[in-house]
Amino acid sequence: MSHQRFKLVLSAGVATLAMATPALAQSSDASASGDIVVTARRTEERLQDVPISITVFNQEQLSNRNIVTSSDLGAYTPSLSVNQRYGPEKASFAIRGFVQESGTAPSVGVYFADVVAPRVFTTTVAGGMAPTGSFMDLQNVQVLKGPQGTLFGLNTTGGAVLLVPNKPTGRLEGNIEGSLGDYNLRRLQGVINIPLSDTFKVRFAADRQKRDGYNRNLASVGPEAYNDVNYFAARMSIIGDLAPNLENYTIATYSNSFSVGAGNRPELCNPALQSVSFIGASGCALVAARIQRGDGPLDVDVNNPNPYIKIRHWQVINTTTWQASDTLTVKNIVSYSEFREASSLSIYGDNFKTTGVTFPAGIPYQYVVINPTPGYDNSTESNFTEEFQLQGKAADGKLTWQAGAYLEMDRPLGWSATDSSILLDCSDLAAGCKNPLGAGQISHAKNKGSFDSKALYAQATYDLTDTLSLTGGFRYTWDETRVDTQSTRIRIATTGNVQTCNDVSRFHTVTGAALVVADEAQCFDTLRTSSSAPTWLINLDYKPTPDVMVYAKYARGYRQGGVSSLFIGFRDGWKPEKVDTYEAGLKSSFRGTIPGYFNVTGFYNNFSNQQIVASGIADTVRFPGFAGGGTIVNAGKSRIWGIEADASATFFDSLRLDANYAYLNTKITQIDSNIPVPEFSPYKQIVVSSLEGDPLAYAPKNKISLTGTYTLPFDASVGKVSLAATFTHTDKLLSGRGSAPQLLFLPPNDLLNLNANWDGVAGMPIDLAFFMTNVTNKHYIVATGGAWGSGFETAYYNAPRMFGFRLRYRFGE
Repeated sequence: MSHQRFKLVLSAGVATLAMATPALAQSSDASASGDIVVTARRTEERLQDVPISITVFNQEQLSNRNIVTSSDLGAYTPSLSVNQRYGPEKASFAIRGFVQESGTAPSVGVYFADVVAPRVFTTTVAGGMAPTGSFMDLQNVQVLKGPQGTLFGLNTTGGAVLLVPNKPTGRLEGNIEGSLGDYNLRRLQGVINIPLSDTFKVRFAADRQKRDGYNRNLASVGPEAYNDVNYFAARMSIIGDLAPNLENYTIATYSNSFSVGAGNRPELCNPALQSVSFIGASGCALVAARIQRGDGPLDVDVNNPNPYIKIRHWQVINTTTWQASDTLTVKNIVSYSEFREASSLSIYGDNFKTTGVTFPAGIPYQYVVINPTPGYDNSTESNFTEEFQLQGKAADGKLTWQAGAYLEMDRPLGWSATDSSILLDCSDLAAGCKNPLGAGQISHAKNKGSFDSKALYAQATYDLTDTLSLTGGFRYTWDETRVDTQSTRIRIATTGNVQTCNDVSRFHTVTGAALVVADEAQCFDTLRTSSSAPTWLINLDYKPTPDVMVYAKYARGYRQGGVSSLFIGFRDGWKPEKVDTYEAGLKSSFRGTIPGYFNVTGFYNNFSNQQIVASGIADTVRFPGFAGGGTIVNAGKSRIWGIEADASATFFDSLRLDANYAYLNTKITQIDSNIPVPEFSPYKQIVVSSLEGDPLAYAPKNKISLTGTYTLPFDASVGKVSLAATFTHTDKLLSGRGSAPQLLFLPPNDLLNLNANWDGVAGMPIDLAFFMTNVTNKHYIVATGGAWGSGFETAYYNAPRMFGFRLRYRFGE
């Protein structure tokens, strides 16, 4: 991108009409003028003083938008998208086009109380998201856009999402809140804050929610509906002031989510495969039946008798802060967590019967279903982090600095084991799989994944003058991934069941039954990858007045490589990727009769060594009966440029207008299609899923969110009554090259939410609220199943219109 084009981008951003981030729950004047406190640079600062593009939500705004899981954020945050391929609970973030492909590390770091979300090694869950229930009793949620590699480390090439919980206070207070709504919504939340003494404070919070699914299941087996909500979460926070200048802050959290998972439906038939593929013929038959019945977009037809997603997580975080002097603060953050997931999912949401192609007509079968191996979880990991941090000032306050050391260790709690069955009925794995077609296969992925990361970092800001400051930061990261695997696959052969290692170098040929090994233990292997890389930041900001700042920044981001035991023969895995970001922005606040703020950022990214999904075309001559597979390869370069703008204004002390906007222009500029095939790989060719000239996935060109809030002019004795509406528009976005041509781009969508709040009803400590999401009941596709190569395509749809009422009782001081 030329310098001239970059100037045009920034100029266009400055000219953009008022766009805004949601603000924190402070006074309306403070919020509207931009006096919002954020922790985007690991210390509390005013939003307008931080040279980062940020969107901020407070707890009230999260409730009004019915944001329950991490994936709900994507609907309301420009530049932030969510890949819901396996449902909301297993989604992954993308910011500015930086996505997380299956099996790779996150490109957006998610942090709770300054601690990164647990990493997960499994076949479907993306990992790195905040556990269900994390969105209760928060001070705010901050979405940081652009690389955050200096202070937050690797795997933040797209940005970071910070969840900041409310800390215990010195007041005896609390609230209890109940919600009721359609789809049998029932939610009970409670918070109590207890100051046991002047130096010891405790805060408890709990959240229990159940809601019926909105995807009606037409199959005669399995649940009546998919996409339900069912979880319990609890949190305890303790602050002990051990000395006047020494604070110890401990948070213990627990989350248990149990749902039937998301539902997808057969959307399109691939006529090219209908007559030559029995799977394609079955898929096309389901599509035809759906059309004949007149199914709605939320109707699914899934014959999995017992689908579920069960995720359990607990964590303890301890932060000790010592104010050693007026110019030096010493902080230590240590955490330990455990994560377990067990899931049974029908990957393509099917209810298949043979149609006469290849097999006699009328035989029911399942296509691809994953289950935890009996006696195991799909994923079971522990996570330990330790961060030592120094923050200080020098040179008569002109120099503000921080430095630290970071350690992260993820260790398996045991074997993670998943059985992925193809054409088999394995609903009761303990009793054995049924094989209705005599041609099934199971991939048995049994792994122990470990991850280590170490880093040293420092960042400082020096005031060159009263109005001009220079910031520089540097971090060096060392990381290593190790996967112990005993993965096998069992294939049905004419001579009986055949078990093979997922490592072709260990295949043995036996007459009449190819690729035979004796047992799982012979398949043990260890895969390793390691890397190290620097990340850095250089920023110059100019503040001619306290309410105006202009800044220019250059930053380097880094995302680690990885390995997969599932893609046979690719022992070395994939290498890290990096991004160079050039950014310029303006932040301005205005006060007086119409307080508010206006922020705009223009950016350009060079993205190289890109991690891209590739497919292996099986060499069926050398390895008869072997199926293809997918992996990650470093095959791409991209460029990304765009604008992000935020603004807010309050008129007549009663009408507040907030809006934010993002424009993304992304393009893959280079694809290396000549991927070498390893010697022992059972594939004859590796095909990269992306094409030169494609935009990046989950990167809509335009996304805008507008919120208007009107506070009615009632007397204070009546209470505060406000009405609000939020409208969000998202342009079409690329879903992925594995999708049907008609769904290569997911369609644009519009979303309208309404909410009404009556705080302090008639002067009592009672708050009433009404919320309605997706008011116009629009239905649009949010993800595809990627089954076009099998002869059909499936689709996941957004949530329908929902509404509910909340009643909160506040007590205490």
